[in-house]
Amino acid sequence: QVQLVESGGGLVQAGGSLRLSCAASGGSFNKNTMGWFRQGPGKEREFVASIFWWGRTTDYADSVKGRFTISRDNAKNTVYLQMNNLKPEDTAVYYCAADSREYRRSRQEEAFGSWGQGIQVSVSS
Repeated sequence: QVQLVESGGGLVQAGGSLRLSCAASGGSFNKNTMGWFRQGPGKEREFVASIFWWGRTTDYADSVKGRFTISRDNAKNTVYLQMNNLKPEDTAVYYCAADSREYRRSRQEEAFGSWGQGIQVSVSS
């Protein structure tokens, strides 16, 4: 059973930074696009960022572009989300996810078959 486990969340003031990590165990996602999604209070889950399997092409939601950076270390089966200049509207539960198919590029939630349990990120004003 493949598991994705997020870490690094917490409470930070506006303008601060956090780095989320997502460790995969029980399998390898080196050939899969990895993504981060988030669900804010009273909102639907939304796409945040993804990184394709070769690790050099990334995709970001407009709301985080220029502030967040996604990266991956395939040797460690780990994906990261560096979040800078955080805003109160970034407050959400953040989820790590793996595309269910190899060699596919997508930002659609339905394409991601494996999900972490989610981790809370709270940004105070």
